[in-house]
Amino acid sequence: MNIKSTDKEDFALVYENNYALIMQVVYHIVFSLDVAEDLTQETFERFYVKNMSFSSEDDAKYWLLRVAKNLALNYARRSKREKDMVEKVKAMPKEKIADAPNDVIVSEESKDVRDAILSLPENLRLALQLKEFSGLDYKAIGRILGISETNVKVRIHRARKKLEQTLGKEDRDVY
Repeated sequence: MNIKSTDKEDFALVYENNYALIMQVVYHIVFSLDVAEDLTQETFERFYVKNMSFSSEDDAKYWLLRVAKNLALNYARRSKREKDMVEKVKAMPKEKIADAPNDVIVSEESKDVRDAILSLPENLRLALQLKEFSGLDYKAIGRILGISETNVKVRIHRARKKLEQTLGKEDRDVY
C-alpha cells in the first residue's frame, strides 16, 4: 500500500489513525495541551506540504513521530531557555507552606516528578516519555529515535534508575 501525503484519502487515513498518538507524544514532551495541539497540527502540515510517498502507513506514522518529536523538543528547549531567563530576573526564594492541604501536596509531588523527568539527560528522558506516556513498544521507540531495541531498553532502565535515585531521596508519604 503506497501512501502519498498530498492525496486527500491517504492524508485523511493517516491523520485519523495517528492524530491521538502524535498528540500523546508531543504532550508528554511539552506538558501543555494547547502547545501539543499546535505542534501536532504543524506536524501534519509538514506531512502534507512535503508531498512525500511512503511504502506503508507505518512508514508514514514513524516519519510523523520523528517530526513531532523534533518539533516538541525544539519547543521545550526554547521554552526552558525563556523560563530560565525569567527565573534569573525574578530570583525570589520559594516559600514553604507547613500545613498545606493534601491536593496541594499531591500537586507539588506531580511537579516534582515532572521536574525530575525534565532533569534527565535528553536521550534517557525521551525514551522514557515515549515508553511510559505513549504506550509504544521498544521496537517502535527504536525506530523513532534511530537506535536499536536493546539500546531503548537500556535507556529506559537507566532513566528509571535515575528517577528512583532523584525521587527516592525525599519522603513522599501523603497523609
